[in-house]
Amino acid sequence: MKQLSFIARRIWCGWFFLSGFLFFLPLYPIFLILLSREAWFPYAFQLKKVWAHWIIFSTGIVYKITYEEKPEKGKAYIICPNHSSYLDIVLTNIAFPNYFHFMGKVELKNIPLFNIFFRRMNISVDRSSRTDSLKAFKRANKDIAKGIGIAIFPEATIPAISPELGPFKSGAFRLAIQNQIPVIPITFLDNWKLFPDSNENRFLVCPGLSRIIIHKAIPTIGMTDSDVSSLKQEVYSIIETTLIKNKMIVGGCRYQKKEQPEANKSAEQV
Repeated sequence: MKQLSFIARRIWCGWFFLSGFLFFLPLYPIFLILLSREAWFPYAFQLKKVWAHWIIFSTGIVYKITYEEKPEKGKAYIICPNHSSYLDIVLTNIAFPNYFHFMGKVELKNIPLFNIFFRRMNISVDRSSRTDSLKAFKRANKDIAKGIGIAIFPEATIPAISPELGPFKSGAFRLAIQNQIPVIPITFLDNWKLFPDSNENRFLVCPGLSRIIIHKAIPTIGMTDSDVSSLKQEVYSIIETTLIKNKMIVGGCRYQKKEQPEANKSAEQV
């Protein structure tokens, strides 16, 4: 039975990528046109939402979004989801209603076809380069000044200990404070099971329910750079507490709350 489940999930994984690719092909020329001018980026963003909905619908994944507070329409936020699966990117596009740009690792620019989003609209960052990090930070500041939100996974990567949180970097919180805009934490409860990234279960996709919690916005008015660490800890605690509270529902092995990694206190890159 276990072997049959493994084979079924491998087949489902193949369909996940094939379905997304086949639907993307006819959209590609339209994306190219919409991404050729900055004024058309919001239309590319909306079309990307359509594509994301197709991927989720066609692969049997159902999502449930719970809003602790609805984001204010047209307002720019720093969006900080936990990162436990490749589904997180797709579902952030679906779940968050306001226009935003992703900030992601520079390797995303090397993916054929799909890298068009990181050529101009989204922001790529090489976290090993301080110069590149500063450049990405300046670009994000410009976007925020235009009323565009920025979505950043504060863990920067999918941690090997998912669904537990990895250490947070400080860039998202410094960006929020310097621009005096709110931070909205997002908790993905189930993506780590539906599309795991662990070495033993990598790319084993299965249909199911993805629960998403959009938390209340955390205001940063009046905060200074000295508050970056406390803001980072507050977001970390909100997401961690939510994961702990819901662990009996999401199933699997017991979730052990543990002290935040020391590296979380010193990581400063975007």
